[in-house]
Amino acid sequence: MNDLVTRLRRWVNESAKVVFFGGAGVSTESGIPDFRSPGGLFAQSQDESVEEMLSIEYFLRYPARFYRYYRENLVHPNARPNAAHQKLAQWEMEGKLSAVITQNIDGLHQKAGSKRVFEVHGSLERNYCMECGRRFTLDEVPQDGDIPRCPCGGIIRPDVVLYGEMPDLSIMLGAQRMIAASDLLIVAGTSLRVYPAAGMIDSYRGDRLALINRTETARDRRANLRIYGNIGDIMRVL
Repeated sequence: MNDLVTRLRRWVNESAKVVFFGGAGVSTESGIPDFRSPGGLFAQSQDESVEEMLSIEYFLRYPARFYRYYRENLVHPNARPNAAHQKLAQWEMEGKLSAVITQNIDGLHQKAGSKRVFEVHGSLERNYCMECGRRFTLDEVPQDGDIPRCPCGGIIRPDVVLYGEMPDLSIMLGAQRMIAASDLLIVAGTSLRVYPAAGMIDSYRGDRLALINRTETARDRRANLRIYGNIGDIMRVL
């Protein structure tokens, strides 16, 4: 693996427009579980599937049940940026990184200092009233009931993309443009099974697509360089 990491380090040093595309595996070192690993959310024993409980239909029909699962499994207010988040913020400050594109909703890239972040699945840091549109930060969302409500009486929902919803088209198109203009695309911590987000890597036209993950992904053949291992450990030495 050392030779592969050395090659990626050389690519980073030679590149001026690096784009990073990350998934849940980027935040596991911060204590946030992913979805598809043996210890992830999909592996938990429960009567209803993760896809069902985190769907827009389930939210609208059973908001109290949705919020119970959401708070217990997706909201991690004490999570802090790890080495991967910090390295990316450093690259951006140095003028090397063009953008971070993330499937995560945890806001850790911004907490690390990254400015140009495309959150294709939204962010739990942003919330809004479904009646009046009033905006709330995560800290401002009332926690004294099963269903958080706005002073107007409307239900507050997280500004995240639930199963059954489509991502914001403007964010998707912006992210695709950044990928297309990059000279190095690093894809990390994602199974590349969730569409349409996973399909965005097809916008890359170069020959330096590096994939970092603990296990094989659905798009390994698309990559020019594959490194299997802990994302934080690899990012620390780049």
